[in-house]
Amino acid sequence: MSVQSDASADLAELAVFDFDGTCIDGQSGTLISTYLLKRGIVSLADAARLAWWGVRYKLHLPHRQQEPREIILGALNRHHVSDIAPVMAEIHDAVLVGRYRSAAVEEVRRRREEGMVTLIASATFAEVADRAAAYLGTDGYIATEMQRDATGAYTDQVKGDVIEGKAKLEAVVRWADEHIGRGRWRIACAYGDHHSDADLLAAARQPFAVCPGKTLKSLAHRRGWTILDWSDVS
Repeated sequence: MSVQSDASADLAELAVFDFDGTCIDGQSGTLISTYLLKRGIVSLADAARLAWWGVRYKLHLPHRQQEPREIILGALNRHHVSDIAPVMAEIHDAVLVGRYRSAAVEEVRRRREEGMVTLIASATFAEVADRAAAYLGTDGYIATEMQRDATGAYTDQVKGDVIEGKAKLEAVVRWADEHIGRGRWRIACAYGDHHSDADLLAAARQPFAVCPGKTLKSLAHRRGWTILDWSDVS
């Protein structure tokens, strides 16, 4: 997918930030499930399924991207829908805030001061990304959404795609076309930590691999992408 343009500098410039492992130290899915387990919301059986998914993800074994979100939402759906958003907000404020990388916070601020449109693009839950966008001060966010039934209650199914891999870049394109206008923008810089962010990074004029895993680090070296060490948290 080509998202670059040879048009003039009048194009709006996007700075796109992955969330898990890039803006924060750690994976929000794991942190959320651990918190919910301590609260008695996620069962030990659910926690074991989530842990097994994490092993397969880390080792690049076959896995479904939807699975951890379905498990967590399935557990949350045992509670009233009106309780879910406050729980996600509580998790963000109690668990994730202390894990923000100070360099990420500063980089969002710097890119905004340069006049860029800043955007979070993440596989995390939309309710978490909404809170993160407010905390970081980004102009918007794209995240994985869960389906709702006719009553407005969450189901345990993902709505559309998990915002990861090629789907993450496609979602950024849709967001920018809708909010800025087709042909009126370009991805100036993108930040990611995982090999699944490669499509997004490749589409940016300035790709940054943040504390990358082994696979992304190797790819970054081959392609000449900048590697950043954002290991300090705020």
